Amino acid sequence: MFVKVFRDDIIEGLHKSANIIPAKTGAAFLRTIWLKVENQSLRIMSTDSNLEFSGDYSAEIVEEGLVGVQGRSFYELIRKLPPGQIVLKADDGGQNLAIEQGNRRFKLPTQERSWFQEFTEFPEEGAVIWSGDFLAELIERTSFCISDEDTMEAIACLNMARAAQGEALEVCGLNGHQFAMFTFLHEDLRGLLPEGGILVQKKYIAELKKWLESDEVELNIDNKRLFFRTGDKHETFSLPLSYYQYPDYHSFVSKVVDSEGVSALTVDRLELIDSLNRILIFNTENNRCTYFNLDSDGNMVLYSQGQDIGTATEPLEVEYTDGISKIAFPTKHLIEILSHFGSERVTFRLTGPEGPCGITGGDDPDYLVIIMPMKIVEETYYSEEESA
Repeated sequence: MFVKVFRDDIIEGLHKSANIIPAKTGAAFLRTIWLKVENQSLRIMSTDSNLEFSGDYSAEIVEEGLVGVQGRSFYELIRKLPPGQIVLKADDGGQNLAIEQGNRRFKLPTQERSWFQEFTEFPEEGAVIWSGDFLAELIERTSFCISDEDTMEAIACLNMARAAQGEALEVCGLNGHQFAMFTFLHEDLRGLLPEGGILVQKKYIAELKKWLESDEVELNIDNKRLFFRTGDKHETFSLPLSYYQYPDYHSFVSKVVDSEGVSALTVDRLELIDSLNRILIFNTENNRCTYFNLDSDGNMVLYSQGQDIGTATEPLEVEYTDGISKIAFPTKHLIEILSHFGSERVTFRLTGPEGPCGITGGDDPDYLVIIMPMKIVEETYYSEEESA
């Protein structure tokens, strides 16, 4: 292998490639970045055995070939070189890769070529176009509600499925005490999704978000993997699908959206966040909530008490339909939820002191978050684990 390439043409691809390989743990072949020179381009590839990244970059080809090098070391070296042309050349025995730039000379040992396995090609038939910006927004608004525990199976996954009624698609995250759902229209993607939708583990979604850019991307699905490709077709990122049974969330969604007897509390979102951030100072490990005292005259008082810390009381002006007089929420979780809305005012749809609460915003018509309140027993608030 012998190729000449400009450092700035490949550094972003190397960064994305290095992102998905383990830094120190795992087998050596999983810590490898593969360089394949053919068809007048340099292909950069890496995998952690689940995620796969490949990118094609323009280069001056002298001799075609394939080499694998220790990925982190190679990326760090190229990253720390100045802009300019770099020469990459494998020695005659294929045991080392020489890296040259001007008078600079470096050499990295290469990996066994027998370790290389062909990467899964992007399936061309049926591919759809999607906005990278919009996909990143969907991930941002739902992934914080997905469980971080892989052992939780389906609720450790992002769910994308056709809505039960109508032509919309739903992207959901659920962790047992919170639920987020974003609804949108995309006719081509709806036709591509299998019956029952798809599930992708949260850890893979986090890596996908790092790879995504604002430009349009191509998306496709086969029976095992979800594929993404840049609009210029130069980079491909794919990840495995999961096949757990996702919980039926429509029953508790309908409870907060459609049921009669739901109390509606509307409040200025930023004012509420400011108050909650102050209340948070008075939370403790055993008392991590803020409780809302409500009346039908549009008065709400936020309250928290921490042992050895003191008490906090803040009034806020709200619009409220009479019903529940007191309810408690975990303070940190509520702040995080509100930060994902863009609306000036948000509405809490309260089904009961211990029932699911839906949060919506007038400027976020396709977005719903549900949070479970915390139990109130003789003015004492229990942790989420105890209220589950």
